[in-house]
Amino acid sequence: MIGRKQSALTDKDEVFGDPERTKGGWYWAVCGVSAPMLVWFYFSWGVGRAYFPQVANEMCQIGKLEEVLSPVKAALPIGSRYYKSTLLVGRNANQLRALQGEMPTDAFNADEQKKLNEFIDQMLRLIANASDPTKLSDQSKKQLEELSQELGGLSQKLRAGPQGLKPTAEALAQPGWGTAFIEIPLLPTTARGVLFDNVATEAGDVTKLFYKIRNHPPANVEIIKTLKAEIEAFKEASEAGKYDEKIAKARADYIKSVQRIFRRLDDGTIFPADALKGVNNAVADLDDARDDARGSLAIVQTLFFPGQGVVKSRTQCTEQGSARWLPKPMDVIATFGQLANPDIESGGGFKGVVLLWWKWLPIAEVVGFLVPDGIADLIPGEYSSHASDGSITPDFKDNLLSFARGEVYFGSIPMLDGHIWDSVFRVLVALAFGILLGVPLGLFMGVSRFFKSFFDPLIELYRPVPPLAWAPLILTIFGITDDGKIFLLFMVAFAIMVISARTGASGTQLSKIRASHSLGASTSQIVWNVILPNALPEILTGIRVAIGVCWGTLVAAEILAGTTGVGFIENVARTVSNYELIWVTILIMGVLGLAFDFIMRWVIEKTIPWRGKG
Repeated sequence: MIGRKQSALTDKDEVFGDPERTKGGWYWAVCGVSAPMLVWFYFSWGVGRAYFPQVANEMCQIGKLEEVLSPVKAALPIGSRYYKSTLLVGRNANQLRALQGEMPTDAFNADEQKKLNEFIDQMLRLIANASDPTKLSDQSKKQLEELSQELGGLSQKLRAGPQGLKPTAEALAQPGWGTAFIEIPLLPTTARGVLFDNVATEAGDVTKLFYKIRNHPPANVEIIKTLKAEIEAFKEASEAGKYDEKIAKARADYIKSVQRIFRRLDDGTIFPADALKGVNNAVADLDDARDDARGSLAIVQTLFFPGQGVVKSRTQCTEQGSARWLPKPMDVIATFGQLANPDIESGGGFKGVVLLWWKWLPIAEVVGFLVPDGIADLIPGEYSSHASDGSITPDFKDNLLSFARGEVYFGSIPMLDGHIWDSVFRVLVALAFGILLGVPLGLFMGVSRFFKSFFDPLIELYRPVPPLAWAPLILTIFGITDDGKIFLLFMVAFAIMVISARTGASGTQLSKIRASHSLGASTSQIVWNVILPNALPEILTGIRVAIGVCWGTLVAAEILAGTTGVGFIENVARTVSNYELIWVTILIMGVLGLAFDFIMRWVIEKTIPWRGKG
């Protein structure tokens, strides 16, 4: 509303295209941040959990019912489009016909081929008998009717409602949704949940009954008995025969295939389609009763819990859909609070390292990082050795080596510490080297034929190569220390700064350069006072781009090889599927990147305020 009012007030005073017109607008920034936050709250079930804290537990109890009935539904069209028997008939019949056409005639004689064809014909007859409703055994009919009645009884209990049902004291004592390691409490905490939990328990007995039902038509009993004996005798005779290795293997493989299909038919899992219609209708009626018993829960689930809902799997209930990988904002904040706690002893930080804090840094470590050990090798003379009495007297060369190694104590200074600082430090150091070396080279490439012709092929040769392509090589050379990561980031920043500075220098107006020559300016004065200021917008834009690319490359490098840093945290979180921690690292990266960008905007505004106002 504020934005619309402001636009109406200033519409006549502002000209479209004026950069000043884009300044301000904090109210639109609030809208821009709020929109994704509302989407996050919705699709992470944060809104649903806040206003309907018992819904996940009730969906869990419904999930229990779905879990125990899944084997029954899998055998019916209501759960898998086709009867399982239909699929078994089609698969076994097709395999038998294919097996008949693929019979290795060179491995079996004519009598054996005739016998094998009889086996296949008999098995096709078994399939036909099992599919015929008129040949269904009385026992199977009775069991299927009993199964349908049991399913009907479950439907009646659901429709009767949860009147008189109460959750147990143990269930009410469970931690709330999202407050413990087991995110959704398993025991029912509402009357409706108790109803579904009771029905799910009884449905488990119904499923056990379903597992026991087999279809062995009387017409198949004698065929199976005879066929089993004949196949076994054929197999024994084949194994007793003397054949070369290739023929023996072909015979054994074919007989094994025939025997495998026969064992599937002997299981009695094929039923006539008409015989299962009663069970299918009973399951459909149970689904209707389930929907009726859900009542308002169905509306709440549809409106406030996008996705598949809650699924029960073995020992726990899990959120499905976007809520599975998109944790609630408050859970992310809680995880961040735990990481940000500087007290390692109380569980703060990550892997024994704080997220962002401070420490006393020995100055010697800084010296050891900046000064190479080889500087001591340049001093004439030899390093000291021990005397005959075992004493060692260091000389100047030894003292210089100790200085370069950071072994000389110069006191300590307060310094930032932690995973965030390690990542930021690597970016800043690499960026600093990239600017110090890349900008001068880029400026000279913009004004010198030699520099442009000599260095341009070299820069353009490695610049298009993705940074991650260099990462394995560089990390192999330098190891997992900071040196390798900083050098990798330096390569990224250096190329960007060279291109930016060269573009800015070559874009300087020729009239300004000739005017400077006319006024008697020297080469260094022209570079410093004319070319550099004209290239500064491109250079600062290059720095802004380099920060973003370096930041993204660093995280990837820390994922590949690192023991600290934001990328290291995300890599560990990924391996254990800790989605809260993954989102914390993503938000940290985004906030730090935004902070860097705000700093660069401020630097650009203060350094080149004249840009765009020519």
